[in-house]
Amino acid sequence: MNEWAGVILAAGNGERMKSRISKPLHKVCGKELIRYPVELLAQLNIGRVVVVVSTANREAIRAVLGDDVEYVVQPQASGTGDALRLAAESLPDEAQRLLVQGADAPLARPEVVKHQMEVHRTNENRMTALSAKASAPGDLGRVQRDADGRMTAIVESRDFRNLDEAIDAPAEVNGGIYCFENRWLRENLPQIEPSGGGEVYLTALAAMGARQGEKIDSVLASDPEDILAVNDRRQLADVEAVQRRRICDRWMMAGVTITDPSSVYIDADVSIGQDTVIKPNTMLLSGSRVGEDCEIGPNTTVSESRVGDRCRVTASALEGATLESDVRMGPFCHLRPGAYLERNVYLGNYVEVKESRFAQGAVMGHFGFIGDASIGARSNLGAGLITCNYDGIDKHRTNIGDDSFIGCDTMLVAPVTVGAGAATGAGAVVTKDIPAGLLAVGVPAKIIRSKAKSN
Repeated sequence: MNEWAGVILAAGNGERMKSRISKPLHKVCGKELIRYPVELLAQLNIGRVVVVVSTANREAIRAVLGDDVEYVVQPQASGTGDALRLAAESLPDEAQRLLVQGADAPLARPEVVKHQMEVHRTNENRMTALSAKASAPGDLGRVQRDADGRMTAIVESRDFRNLDEAIDAPAEVNGGIYCFENRWLRENLPQIEPSGGGEVYLTALAAMGARQGEKIDSVLASDPEDILAVNDRRQLADVEAVQRRRICDRWMMAGVTITDPSSVYIDADVSIGQDTVIKPNTMLLSGSRVGEDCEIGPNTTVSESRVGDRCRVTASALEGATLESDVRMGPFCHLRPGAYLERNVYLGNYVEVKESRFAQGAVMGHFGFIGDASIGARSNLGAGLITCNYDGIDKHRTNIGDDSFIGCDTMLVAPVTVGAGAATGAGAVVTKDIPAGLLAVGVPAKIIRSKAKSN
């Protein structure tokens, strides 16, 4: 028998989100809510994980998580107790203990939950909840204790309003993460009475166990932020703010300088090298990697891109782009998907690049659009260059050879090739290939002499 299995409850409707997207699929720092508990269980070395889904969100959640977890469908939204019953039935005797959590609480840290598991096992509890002290409990359930401090119940916020206690008074609140003894759980889940609304709540197990004289308790999280959950868009923003601050703290402790953490957004799966500096108003979004000794920002967005070592990116946007090491670019550049800059490339002001590769040492200092093109090593591209890659029906490629010099305001009408060492005059409209080493000028451009003789 395995000691632990994990259950994630993800079948709720999430009506307060006011969304066509299922609540577990809303994102915090670039990562779906459902992925946080799955990754937490992996960090706790819990190998078998069952996710309870609804008929409506089953396929969408499977598309995110794949086949690394098992799925149980809750046909109707009948409450967390019913969802847990379905999951427990799929784990009859294959785990001694279950770690159960919702799909909407992404901030629980592994060390906090690990301590909860250790207390549960050491004290031989039947049920151990994670709780925290809250100055304003809001819509969180309250942990009730008797005069001797023993846990007697978890009261849902909707039911708490019927008690003779102040709704906003400081309280110990339920964090929605539970450890259960599997056999006791399966014996007692069918005995839970539905609420007035017909839902079966797993929190009723606390009072049930207390009446039985079983060991029921909670472990207090030292930081109330660990138990924050998402029920509406405001709470989603609150959780995002906490996670964003934690991410910045982690990278600063790892050797990254962030000059203004309050204005920097770094998604959960981004990686950053040592001694890189992130300047204000910068966003490093999901799928991005930044190397060492870089300077990113200010006012920069990097999305699904790779940035090598010692790069400088100022006030620019990268999406689906790759920068090798020692690249400098900006301000106000835009690299679109497929842009690839090799070592020592320099892009200056207002350069847009799409589906194009700049070879080592190529330079484009001012203005222009490079689309569907290959730029040779050490080539110098003048201000106002446009690769005319679209003829209204199809896209065509432009090829510029090594050591070429393209004059200001040149238009290269693709498909076209500029040979190695060739040049164009200012304002040229190039509709035919230019052989290596020759100079073309005019509209349409004509070859007049070798580039060498023009110097």
